[in-house]
Amino acid sequence: MLTALVIDASPAARRQVTGLLELSGWGVHEAADAEDARWLSTATHPDLVVTAATVPGAESGAALLRELRRAGSTARFLVVTVEPTATERAAALAAGALACLAAPVDAHLLLDLVRRRTTPVTEPAAARDMVDVEDLHDADLDADLVERLQGMYDAALPTRFSAIDRGVRAGDPRAVASAAHTLAGTSGQLGHPEVASVCQAIASDARRGIMAHALVSRLAGLAGVDRRAADRRDAVRTTPDRRVARADRRASMASAADVLSGRMDLGGLLHAADAAAGRLAARRRDIAA
Repeated sequence: MLTALVIDASPAARRQVTGLLELSGWGVHEAADAEDARWLSTATHPDLVVTAATVPGAESGAALLRELRRAGSTARFLVVTVEPTATERAAALAAGALACLAAPVDAHLLLDLVRRRTTPVTEPAAARDMVDVEDLHDADLDADLVERLQGMYDAALPTRFSAIDRGVRAGDPRAVASAAHTLAGTSGQLGHPEVASVCQAIASDARRGIMAHALVSRLAGLAGVDRRAADRRDAVRTTPDRRVARADRRASMASAADVLSGRMDLGGLLHAADAAAGRLAARRRDIAA
């Protein structure tokens, strides 16, 4: 599996690029600053490094790339910035970057770029020219790539929805906001505005601590997921555990009463508790099997 390192102080910006790369089958590591980026580059030897033009702990994103190259990185480099200027493009080129892309990154452009240019670097940076992004987008983007992207998106959509649904069921607004924001970005990039809009609304509510069940149900319909079937599966998995837990709680309470009344010593209570834990673990293993 090809691996990438995405460097940006903004979690949202990292998630947008990470989501696109993961959708295409990449393994992705994220760094919020130069210190983490240096460590991850050394530890994981990524095939691709995507960095913001400004990185905490480094003079610039381009300066960090030069540092990584001097440290032995053979990755391909990309720089991302809101509005690439001539100065930023020149700095990216000098650092050996393939391109300086505008943020938010265009999904088709990013994946077409890295698909065609992810062999390790062997020649000096000065011997290469920066990719002309406009020419790449016009000349290289083909119907086959778009079709494959849509296929990967469709295949991943139920899993992405499940991450949102699990967060809602668990009452975890942070997880919901993160998962919904990521899916919104990918959906918007790949031409699914209705899914993107619903996900943005879910993320917005989650940031205010609101679990938008109605919106999640609407998203389930768009994603082709039957939430009721998921509910039934969850019930099958959890009901036996709950029954065992209730029985063991009753047994523990009875044992505690025995201790208080003098019918059982503390050692006996501990033995009973261990036995109850063993029964619960065994029952869970049986259910899993």
